Amino acid sequence: MSFAVVYDACVLYPNVLRDLLIRVAIGHKVRAHWTDQILDEVFENLIENRPDLDRVRLARTRVLMGKALPDAKVTGYESLVPALELPDPDDRHVLAAAIRAGAQMIVTSNLKDFPPECLSPFAIEAKGPDDFLVDQYHLDPVVMNMHVAMITADWAAKRPDSTPGDVYEHLEAAGIIQLTALLRAAGSDEPGQE
Repeated sequence: MSFAVVYDACVLYPNVLRDLLIRVAIGHKVRAHWTDQILDEVFENLIENRPDLDRVRLARTRVLMGKALPDAKVTGYESLVPALELPDPDDRHVLAAAIRAGAQMIVTSNLKDFPPECLSPFAIEAKGPDDFLVDQYHLDPVVMNMHVAMITADWAAKRPDSTPGDVYEHLEAAGIIQLTALLRAAGSDEPGQE
């Protein structure tokens, strides 16, 4: 059985990071989960912070996420929320989803909101997205490079001059520094490399 994780809203917010995390899960290296409440937070924040984005396209993205990972959605976690303790009570739904999904990890940029002492009774760990993706890279660097090549190809369909370097810049802007350094060191942003 694959390793189960819950993706917090903060890691699904940046487009390129969301894309890469979903591709990692499609590749069956991990079994990714989220809830409607997590996705509501992602897309409501995108609408609020980026009024330039087309709401119809955002709705389509959400639908496509569900189609890409049809088993990702966690339900039936709500009754667990009141009994959980976290520094920010508004994050309890994420832990509840992880418990309900049988996840071993919450991938989040807000590590302080998921301290080990609150998660360890449930055998759950919180990990930042960069560290999580570095772990995935070390498990299979070829596949991780393939994911970046596929993102680059998708971008090139709209902007033919797109390169892996463009993807790396967006990943770095999303805080994915260690993984990007590994990918650059592997030379996959050189012309002719995949």
